[in-house]
Parts: sequence; structure tokens; C-alpha cells
Amino acid sequence: MSPTISMFCGIIIRMFLEKGAPHHTPDIHAEYQGNNAAFSIPDGEILVGNMPKRQTRIIQGWIAEHEEELLANWQLAMDNEPLFKISK
Repeated sequence: MSPTISMFCGIIIRMFLEKGAPHHTPDIHAEYQGNNAAFSIPDGEILVGNMPKRQTRIIQGWIAEHEEELLANWQLAMDNEPLFKISK
């Protein structure tokens, strides 16, 4: 199971690096009621998956609000270090 870094509005946010996948773009993985999508940091573009429009807007706003923390966590992930939780 990948590290959960935040939960809000029924949305679970995780960050992880997939083994063997080249990761050039920082991203988060969001889950909401069976929908899953990866969002790029910092622009919030859906890279893969599906998410309802309302939750997409909420997640994109959250990414914009927490950009610095997300990029810091991304660096920790790249360095194989533990990630920290981010509040709503």
C-alpha cells in the first residue's frame, strides 16, 4: 500500500514512485469512491485515470494550495525517504 499523505472530502491522496517507471513529472494519486487518477504537480492536470469533475476541481485547488509541501514530499520520495502528512 502506498503512503497516504492526506484525506479530505472523501478523497484519499497518495504519493509513490512506481517501480521501473521513469518519473520525470511529480504527481499524486487520488482515490474517490472507486475513481482513481494521477494528477501532475503543480498544474493539477490528470495524467491517467478518471475522477468526477467536482472532485477534480477540489483536488486541483488543493494541489495549488499545497504545492511547496507536495514538491518537498516528491523529493523525499525520490530520495527513498518517509513522506510527511499534509493537512486539508
